[in-house]
Amino acid sequence: MRVPVIMTGLAAIFLGSLVGGALFSPAPAGAVSKELVQLQDQVDQVLHGQQDLRSAMDANNATIKVTMQQTADAVAALTLNMKELQKNVQEVQANSGSRIEALATQSQGTADNLQDVQSRVGKLSQQLADIQNLLQSIDGKVSGNAPATSASPGGISPGGATGGGQPMPASAPLNSVSSQTLYQNALRDFNGGKNDLARQEFGDYIKNFPSDDLSSNAQFYLGEITYTQGDYQGAIVEYDKVINNYPKSYKLAGAMLKKAQAYQELGQNATAARQYHEVIRRFPNTDEAHRAEARLRQVTPATRNPG
Repeated sequence: MRVPVIMTGLAAIFLGSLVGGALFSPAPAGAVSKELVQLQDQVDQVLHGQQDLRSAMDANNATIKVTMQQTADAVAALTLNMKELQKNVQEVQANSGSRIEALATQSQGTADNLQDVQSRVGKLSQQLADIQNLLQSIDGKVSGNAPATSASPGGISPGGATGGGQPMPASAPLNSVSSQTLYQNALRDFNGGKNDLARQEFGDYIKNFPSDDLSSNAQFYLGEITYTQGDYQGAIVEYDKVINNYPKSYKLAGAMLKKAQAYQELGQNATAARQYHEVIRRFPNTDEAHRAEARLRQVTPATRNPG
């Protein structure tokens, strides 16, 4: 250690100066002996101070070593905890993504059922209006002294015409019920995982009822089935049919979002990012926009560094 060496050197110089002064300066013999004794005491004090300083420094070094070891152990433990925390966060994110997708699918099915009910209510309202018009027509004939048989139930022919020769508006409700049944069967089979059967039923629905209110939904589900089966290029084609053929569809935002996801699954992150931006721009503050924002954070780093 440099400090003890310096202290030893200073003690030697101090002792030498005193001895030299005692030797070369004239002084009585008793005075010299007294000075030598004092000098010896001072040297002993310096040496004891040096030993104390060395002991203190050794103790400090030991304390520093222990502290450094404890710090290293704490850093290692913290690093391990951080790795465990990062793993937990990744698992939570993965589980959250799966749950969000599952909730989105459930919400989508609920919304479709609601739309189906609304469509049925609308058609039933139209049927009710037609029946009321028919009753008013019958009432008008009765009040005009028309034959009673024309207003009686027996006056309706099996072919669907009244006694006055007017056709019953019953063929439209029959056609409507068949379309609703076909759609509900297809939706039930899709939710039950019977994708091949659901594909055929949705296809039949679009073929037989192309202008029906739910035809765009049926087309969207054809894209969903294709996406679920891993044919992402084919899914893009099906989603494009929703976007191009049904620009006012309830499923438009969903079709654009899933089209972007299909591009992401194909590894075309730049194209997927553009599609996500388009969803956010056209449908702000919607569930599809929020999901697009989350997906965009996944593909943006890849688009910034394509290589």
